[in-house]
Amino acid sequence: MNILLLGYGKMGKVIEQIVLSRGHQVIGKIDISNRHELATFSRDNVDAVIEFSAPEAAYENLKWCMSKGLPTVCGTTGWLHHRPEIEQLCIENKAAFFYASNYSIGVNLFFRLNKQLAKLIAPYSQYSVHTTEIHHIHKLDAPSGTAITLAEGLIQQLSNKTEWVNTEEGTENQIPILSLREGEVPGTHIIRYDSEVDSIEIKHTAHNRQGFALGAVVAAEWLAPREGVFGMDELLGE
Repeated sequence: MNILLLGYGKMGKVIEQIVLSRGHQVIGKIDISNRHELATFSRDNVDAVIEFSAPEAAYENLKWCMSKGLPTVCGTTGWLHHRPEIEQLCIENKAAFFYASNYSIGVNLFFRLNKQLAKLIAPYSQYSVHTTEIHHIHKLDAPSGTAITLAEGLIQQLSNKTEWVNTEEGTENQIPILSLREGEVPGTHIIRYDSEVDSIEIKHTAHNRQGFALGAVVAAEWLAPREGVFGMDELLGE
């Protein structure tokens, strides 16, 4: 496969290593310094795009990909208010679009565990829920896309919760997400339930970026022959 990388920061470099190790070619590496080179790429020479850039660049990158009908895997967060438009462009141009807030297999299992635990706790109103996400100091958006996905999973299962807030504490109907930025932490996410008599906590800790990168490349391999809008549920199977 010929894979085009949009975004060539730390994550892009790890993705490049995975792409090459799996026998594919990196046909181009685009960042802010050479975006003019996009004109040289099309469906004729690109099998799939992997987009891991920055929030302010992702929207324009994705519009370009969809306009060209390119199968595109996106892992950038912070642009999701434009998501309906990108998905509509995907359908109109018979492209393929794959978005996940996190491509790690372990994190996606954690998403499912989060929903199951919330379902079990839902009848017991004495428990209050809090979430914490910790990332490296270079991460531009807060809360993380992974934390938002976890909060949305909680809202689906807890009838008294209607929204999340990016604060340490929230009102009765809110799920608070505490965002911390420390050193070079790849990503830690914690869901904690507290009552007067005990606490229950589940936690996912990423040790490096390899799991995220591998998942993104596997998603690109899976997406290349397809058309439509997809996510990790379709890739992993329900």
